[in-house]
Amino acid sequence: MKLNYKEKLKHPVFKVTRDIITELGLEAYVIGGYVRDLLLERPSKDIDIVVVGNGLELAKKVAEKLRVKKVTTFKSFGTAHFIYKDLDIEFVGARKESYNRDSRKPIVEDGTLDEDQKRRDFSINALALSLHEDSFGDIIDPFDGIADLENGIIRTPLDPETTYSDDPLRMLRAIRFATQLDFKIENESLTAIKENAERLSIISEERIMDELNKIILSKSPSRGFKLLYSTHLLHQFFPEMVNLAGIETINGHSHKDNFYHTLEVLDNISENTDDLWLRWAAIMHDIAKPPTKRYNQKVGWTFHGHEDLGAKMVPKLFRRMKLPMDAKMKYVQKLVRLHLRPIALVKGDVTDSAIRRLLNEAGDDVDDLMTLCNADITSKNDFKVKKFRNNFIKVKEKLKTVEEKDSVRNFQPPIDGKIIMETFDIKPCGEIGTIKNRIKEAILEGEIQNDFDEAFGMMLKLGEELGLKR
Repeated sequence: MKLNYKEKLKHPVFKVTRDIITELGLEAYVIGGYVRDLLLERPSKDIDIVVVGNGLELAKKVAEKLRVKKVTTFKSFGTAHFIYKDLDIEFVGARKESYNRDSRKPIVEDGTLDEDQKRRDFSINALALSLHEDSFGDIIDPFDGIADLENGIIRTPLDPETTYSDDPLRMLRAIRFATQLDFKIENESLTAIKENAERLSIISEERIMDELNKIILSKSPSRGFKLLYSTHLLHQFFPEMVNLAGIETINGHSHKDNFYHTLEVLDNISENTDDLWLRWAAIMHDIAKPPTKRYNQKVGWTFHGHEDLGAKMVPKLFRRMKLPMDAKMKYVQKLVRLHLRPIALVKGDVTDSAIRRLLNEAGDDVDDLMTLCNADITSKNDFKVKKFRNNFIKVKEKLKTVEEKDSVRNFQPPIDGKIIMETFDIKPCGEIGTIKNRIKEAILEGEIQNDFDEAFGMMLKLGEELGLKR
């Protein structure tokens, strides 16, 4: 018995399409991700409708009926799309594809529904629902996609070796869907991905990062990274992260595996934030540990300066991976540079001076920094973790108290260069910077309040020491 899902096709676009294609004697099907998510009962904002024939003309007729004024067409691709209410709706003619080994861009020809389904990446994305009145809601499932949905399996419709070699981006998509849906990639596919990992070289960094960011934004991103690592895909575009893996032992001294530690931090932080760039900070926080790793006979393994070197690496990595070079990169860089500071406060005495300096440097990102550092507390020793977390709460309370009292977050000294020049009747010179820096240090050390009158008095005293006269 053929399964029917017409009760799920209640959106007006389906009914309008049904009426038009039935009247014109055409074939059209809703296909791909929308059908998959419909059966999984997941929300979806994109509807793909494949037409056996001219998708552009059908799109225009449906849009006219729905009173949508703007239809965007791409004649060379045979696609048309428009936005109706909150949905992005695309019509495309059914097609078959063939590939040149040096490009993931296929040679496209008109095709049948069967040929269109064969070109899909996974069985769960090849599912189609008929929109013709005589078969409205009937599912066409030539590759057992429903069974794969029920069993949680990622599998290609055709031979995985061919599927992944033709379009290597599908390897990343396999891992992305496995991570997002908590599915397993079937063994033959995993083997084919590993064997074709180097084919990723024909994919642009922008496409790779688009898939990677979706993995990072999933509920448990570590699962995706473990798959990327085991299939050697990660080695192709992020070798610096691969270099974190492994444990070295000398004289009985071992360090932790920083790759798996990073993934633990990433999962920890993902429980508390959906911010992509804060999650990227978790990925990058220990990125410079391999080049800073040293063995000391007295203390064991050290990674001195990895926070500063890591901050220097961030813009280079972002540039190479075609990630944004704007304020988002600067934000990640800042958190990497500062990520040890709150941990140091947890371990030692929490002085007001240290708190002021942290608040001043972290500025408005101090709360995110604390979220990152809290996620960075990992150990197999539960007692140690609990102790650290309790101390961390005290640091957060101290941050709040000092900020309320001293207002040093993002602060600039109350005395600026203009006031100094006017007071001492001088032109721009090195003494101005000296006075400003000394006043700022005095405020951060608690020697004077963050107050104009106290700062002005100190300026006069410093000017006198420097030989300046009013």
